[in-house]
Amino acid sequence: MSRVGQTIKGYFWWTSPRGSVHYDVMVTLILAFIFLAPLWINFRDKPQERPPRQTEVIVQQVDDGFLYKVDASAVKPDSDADIRESLARIIEPVAGEITIDRYEPVRDSKHKVVAYQVWGHR
Repeated sequence: MSRVGQTIKGYFWWTSPRGSVHYDVMVTLILAFIFLAPLWINFRDKPQERPPRQTEVIVQQVDDGFLYKVDASAVKPDSDADIRESLARIIEPVAGEITIDRYEPVRDSKHKVVAYQVWGHR
């Protein structure tokens, strides 16, 4: 086998002693790949951008209780119990422990639910 073939075989099987020129070349090539490859290769592992959930709660005092307005994107709309649980979880950090008396969905012109009005008391 020729000298070039032995050198390539040494690179492939990593037989060069530590501190030798061939060892340093291999380490440099590996580091160059690690740091430069993401610039040229699209690995498609970037996190997907998601809009932050809006959990803004608007509070108004009405009669003997409060009226809360909660954005619909933060509410889990599966069943009545899930909606009540989601609404309570969103409102309680703002208002403390409350009892939800009733709620109504607020719809836009296309009849899509955009918010919930929640009547509750402490």
